[in-house]
Amino acid sequence: MADDFHGAVWWSELMTRDPDAALAYYAEVCGWRFDSMEMEGSDSPYHVAMRGDRPVAGIMDMTAMPELDEAPAHWFTYVAVADVDAAVAATRAAGGEVMRPPFEVAGVGRIAIVADPTGAALGLMTPAQGEGCDAPGADGAA
Repeated sequence: MADDFHGAVWWSELMTRDPDAALAYYAEVCGWRFDSMEMEGSDSPYHVAMRGDRPVAGIMDMTAMPELDEAPAHWFTYVAVADVDAAVAATRAAGGEVMRPPFEVAGVGRIAIVADPTGAALGLMTPAQGEGCDAPGADGAA
């Protein structure tokens, strides 16, 4: 990943218990169309929101995530970092918490879920090689 993307909002995904209503809403309000794909370990598909030919966000069903039983539907943001492992170490040093240590997602990149010192959850990710300027959020607009 080029250093000029470090710190850019890279991807956002909506976690909801009613994906069908969300798909209809964002199609109407934002003009998005959706490509759906199977998610490993889930019976529900992952929906990639498309603006023209460019992926701009994801929508997923949070019903099967027991750790989110008490959470309302919400948008979750991922910020690009040059080195997710270094960013996790920096998070700990800055008083944040590592909620999920770094893990690989094939074709996407290396991701960690952290909480900043105020308790706000955030995804950190080092995008997969070759993502370049055509990747979601490469222009800072995820």
